[in-house]
Order: sequence, then structure tokens, then C-alpha cells
Amino acid sequence: MGKVRNILQAKSKSPIFASPDATVFEALELMFEKNIGALLVMEQGEFIGIFTERDYARKVILKGRASKEILIREAMTDNPTTVSSDNTIEDCMTLMTNHFIRHLPVVDDDKIVGIVSIGDVVKYIIEEQKFIIENMEHYIKGDV
Repeated sequence: MGKVRNILQAKSKSPIFASPDATVFEALELMFEKNIGALLVMEQGEFIGIFTERDYARKVILKGRASKEILIREAMTDNPTTVSSDNTIEDCMTLMTNHFIRHLPVVDDDKIVGIVSIGDVVKYIIEEQKFIIENMEHYIKGDV
């Protein structure tokens, strides 16, 4: 099975960062503009958390708070579950399933290097299975 680094190499986008002192509304605008479901939160060059659509739903909307008044630091998930580039795709699936999360920040040598979503994981697995099936078909047909 592949590694997280394989997903990061295939992704065309760099991770999108936000300041903990930005408003939730500003974060939502950025997420809409970039068509993403999560932002990595950085403070003075240090990764301190993640802000997701789920954080917005649970920590802002359901609590009746105003997105233009609440700061990301109040709604983000601090100390989120992370992986490294060396983790396997299976590790990601296990963590996402067990922790009910859809995004995993990727940290190597205490530095944030990317983010992996459940969509990235599913896409990778589908592509890997497609490749295996095509190779098996060529083998069966004797094209090898």
C-alpha cells in the first residue's frame, strides 16, 4: 500500500493556512474560494490546529454564535491527530475511521508539510486498484 507522501506528490495544491486571529467568517470565505473543507491554523510559523467545516457546524452554528464575531482560535481543533509522510494510506484510513475525522495534517520533523483528506485517500485507493486491475487484464491477455 502507498504512503502519505504519494498523495502529497500527486496533489497540485499547497495546503491553505489561516491565522488563529482571523474570524470564522473570513476562514469560511477562504474555504469557499479554494473549495476546501479545512484550513491549517498557523501562529508565528508554528502549526497550532485545524479549522474544518465540522468545527464550524458544531462550535459556531449549533451554539448560536456569529461567524463574523468569533475567532478561529475559539472554534478550531487544537492538537489534531496528524500523520507523517511515511505513514501508509491504511494508517490514514484507520485514524480517520477511529477518530471520525476527514482531514489529517501531515507533519514531518515538527513542520507541517501538507494535509490529506478522506477524498484524497479514496481517490488514491481507487487509482491504485484501477492500476492493479489493468495489469491483471494485460497479464491474462498475455500482453506482458
